[in-house]
Amino acid sequence: MLNHYESPIRNPLILGKKTLKNITDDIFNPIKNKAGNLWWISLLISILAFLWGLGCIFYTIGTGIGVWGLNKTVNWAWDITNFVWWVGIGHAGTLISAVLLLFRQKWRLSINRSAEAMTIFAVIQAGLFPIIHMGRPWNAHWVLPIPNQFGSLWPNFNSPLLWDVFAISTYFSVSTVFWFMGLIPDFAMIRDRISNPFQKKIYNILSFGWGGTSKDWQRFEELSLILAGLCTPLVFSVHTIVSFDFSTSVIKGWHSTIFPPYFVAGAIFSGFAMVQTLLGVARKVLSLEDYITINHIEYMNMIILLTGGIVLLAYISEFIIAWYSGNPFEKFIYFSVEASKGPFWWAFWALIICNVIIPQFLWIKSVRRSFFWSYVIAIVINIGMWFERFDIIVLNLSHDYLPSSWTGFIPSFVDVGIFIGTIGLFFILYLLYIRVFPVISQAELKTILKPDHKKK
Repeated sequence: MLNHYESPIRNPLILGKKTLKNITDDIFNPIKNKAGNLWWISLLISILAFLWGLGCIFYTIGTGIGVWGLNKTVNWAWDITNFVWWVGIGHAGTLISAVLLLFRQKWRLSINRSAEAMTIFAVIQAGLFPIIHMGRPWNAHWVLPIPNQFGSLWPNFNSPLLWDVFAISTYFSVSTVFWFMGLIPDFAMIRDRISNPFQKKIYNILSFGWGGTSKDWQRFEELSLILAGLCTPLVFSVHTIVSFDFSTSVIKGWHSTIFPPYFVAGAIFSGFAMVQTLLGVARKVLSLEDYITINHIEYMNMIILLTGGIVLLAYISEFIIAWYSGNPFEKFIYFSVEASKGPFWWAFWALIICNVIIPQFLWIKSVRRSFFWSYVIAIVINIGMWFERFDIIVLNLSHDYLPSSWTGFIPSFVDVGIFIGTIGLFFILYLLYIRVFPVISQAELKTILKPDHKKK
């Protein structure tokens, strides 16, 4: 007899009538077994992309950032676009892990581990761009408030760029602790099952002596809630502070109070789309079709629809406020009639098609519950969110307050190469991660298994 009520309405989140042992075996086998051809092909492509980007980084450091496509008007273009894009992608990981944990959403259990790893890997990519943009990356420590060889030379604490350093480093640190703590029970499972002595010793160190006792689980649950409570405000604070880089300036199109909530919604929008992309990779490469189900994809698509609607409202607000102000300079902001037919019309319409039109197909249930179309739409959204950042930065800078200095922007091969290199590094880290760490929390996944299947 069941000791609790089983809802007849909700669809199962685990398919295939799995037992407790089946779950453990399915999560452990990708780590124990040799990698398949699909994994090696994906890794090879990622390595080639990373090597291309690494060569462009060395060329930039050795020659100077003059090799980029910057000019005297558009002096903050491709690099800051990529920086904001990567920070936004890193947003959804903590949202899935922390906020959904606080709301006790069980569907997060199959996807939170990939989302947490995505956060860490994306923030690493984002951090590369400000360092490279300095031109002298060996002086990157100057942004930190520490004594230096020049005496009392301190960073400008009134600058949002310094706020970025504190916000993103805090976000990265807390997210890393939260991610690693959730892995501890699974490290112990691998420690007890693996036969290689060296690997067994490594996982024994990583598991921190986990024994699976009631006290261990009690402390695990308490610490999870505490860290979730710490991470939740960071979800909203990090991209809010990133938006201050623009909204606290006097540049037209940037000086806007709507930027903080707009950036947060856009970051969650793009972050969930990237989680969809990574889930598609993990699902196929590791054969996790029974754990990453169509229900998980549909729930993710619902959040994408919600945040996409908020982003659309922000677009409309930007357009109406610029039009109603009567300011002639506001006619050339990134979301305006002039932008739609000016020299960057292609970037404007890429934004509209990818972020506004294509996501509306998710209202159709057959599309929303399709793995293929969800994967395609997720990639399209990631492309659209990149163009959104590009439009905000380049369109507004290219048409400043002095018409005589209006100009265009053409990225160099170095700009493109560095960006592709960060994408390659991101997927290298993720592919290596899913080979040595459990990509799904088997310990937590067992808590949502139907009672009649909990047989050993």
